[in-house]
Amino acid sequence: MEIITGIAWHMVGAASAASFYAPISKVKKWTWEATWAVAGIFSWVLLPICVSAILLPHFLAFYGSLDPGVVLRTFLFGAMWGIGNVSYGLTMRYLGMSLGIGVAIGVTLVVGTLIPPIVHGQALELIHTRGGLLTMLGIVVALCGVVIVSIAGHRKEIALGAETREFDVKKGLLLAVMCGIFSSGMSFGIDSAKPIQAAALLVGIKPLYTALPSYVIIMGGGGLMNFAYCFSRLIFKKDLSVRADLALPGGALLKNGALAASGGILWYLQFFFYAWGAASIPVRYAYVNWMLHMSGYVLFGGIVGLALGEWAGVGSKPIRLLWGGILVIIAAANIVGLGMAS
Repeated sequence: MEIITGIAWHMVGAASAASFYAPISKVKKWTWEATWAVAGIFSWVLLPICVSAILLPHFLAFYGSLDPGVVLRTFLFGAMWGIGNVSYGLTMRYLGMSLGIGVAIGVTLVVGTLIPPIVHGQALELIHTRGGLLTMLGIVVALCGVVIVSIAGHRKEIALGAETREFDVKKGLLLAVMCGIFSSGMSFGIDSAKPIQAAALLVGIKPLYTALPSYVIIMGGGGLMNFAYCFSRLIFKKDLSVRADLALPGGALLKNGALAASGGILWYLQFFFYAWGAASIPVRYAYVNWMLHMSGYVLFGGIVGLALGEWAGVGSKPIRLLWGGILVIIAAANIVGLGMAS
């Protein structure tokens, strides 16, 4: 029952991840950089700090007591994720939305899931135990589901006449693989923050919440990279202007700010519930948390797209393919659950 609960919380987090861009896409007459920065203030700065301040009895003393080496390593992995996040747009530019996301998510899923157990000496357990073999099978099946959903998305783009004007397979695949590897920095950051979670447990935080204080450091690193990119473009690109963003009437500014903030809150909630899911998964299978999150992200991304009418008019074949990929991902989650329960 605990494993089922953990998977369920991961799916809630994945649904938040798949939904966060819906309010952001409704922001009007703001540059993408300004919108992303406002969303980031909530997701990478305010919420991690506020949640940790509520949980920790002595906020500053807690962070001051941490091993500087652990803090630095965790921060740098967060910055690594931030670089992957920035390169995400370039991947879409050269491969298109669906193929770009599919390759990047696939690489992130594999790298972020398998590297931590290998580093912790669990490689043999993955191939010599029934539970390990089943979880490995679940990872492979999830990857197949991601590929199927990506192909469905690519066919949707073709059916709707969406063009990738700068389509370049070699450049796009290279960027997608790089994006996938760097984006897995979030998984590495969460893994390297285990001592921070242990420290949180010692000061009386319940196991369900022990991962949350580490997000201040991980998301701080990622946020630094994202803010550096956004503000450098706003300052140095002549065709972008913060003044134009702020020149809108007060009501429009408030609406745009609320929409961007809503997107940022949903983005943070994905990892809030990720922490709940991880707390319910047996420690020896901690590496499957990332696989469950990323495959769930693709799963709910397809469902959210259907709900928003993004697949209207594409014909039945791409939609059948999408549902096939969704069912494969659901099967993968069940296989992983069986592996952990064995």
